[in-house]
Amino acid sequence: MGCGGFVCTKNSLCALNVLYVIVSLLLIGVGAWGKWFGLVSSFRVVAGVIGVGIFLLFVAFLGLCGALKHHQVLLFFYMLILFLVFIVQLSVSAACLAINKEQQVKLLEAGLKKSPATLKDVERTLNCCGFSEVNTTGTCEADCFSKLDSCDPCGPLIQTHASEVLHFVGGIGCFFSFTEILGVWLTHRYRNQKNSHLNSGAFL
Repeated sequence: MGCGGFVCTKNSLCALNVLYVIVSLLLIGVGAWGKWFGLVSSFRVVAGVIGVGIFLLFVAFLGLCGALKHHQVLLFFYMLILFLVFIVQLSVSAACLAINKEQQVKLLEAGLKKSPATLKDVERTLNCCGFSEVNTTGTCEADCFSKLDSCDPCGPLIQTHASEVLHFVGGIGCFFSFTEILGVWLTHRYRNQKNSHLNSGAFL
């Protein structure tokens, strides 16, 4: 039987969803590991990473169940959810690749102002204080704060890596978005195929 057959399409769809399961477990594990070892103190960041992992795990199990049972309803909802995720992820990935330096600075500053816990993590990791300037009357998690002459603002330090990180995230996002559209295509194809192991007149 060729690779376009029922069994091959089913196995390809199952393999794709196993990949999603692995990625989702990695996301959940990384989020929990970062929180457990105190690398990330912001609950919002950890909850966001773990939440994305749980959602992806749910979608992967939905796809696996639909593929193994050739269940039309499960496959339809899986295909619909995967297509919506594809649109959102491709849009975010394109924005990451297209954003300029001024927009990066504004987004970083706004994000760190809304999440003081994340700013503390950045200060501790990069050994810097504040975003655009060092506030000598405030508090800072960096070791250099005891010697203010050696403390630099975090903004310029983050900016040196922001473009690389955004391009990396955008590239990874684009790659996975195309695996999602592949999943949509495989699901659509699989839903309309007959199982050759059943009655030749049966159509599931």
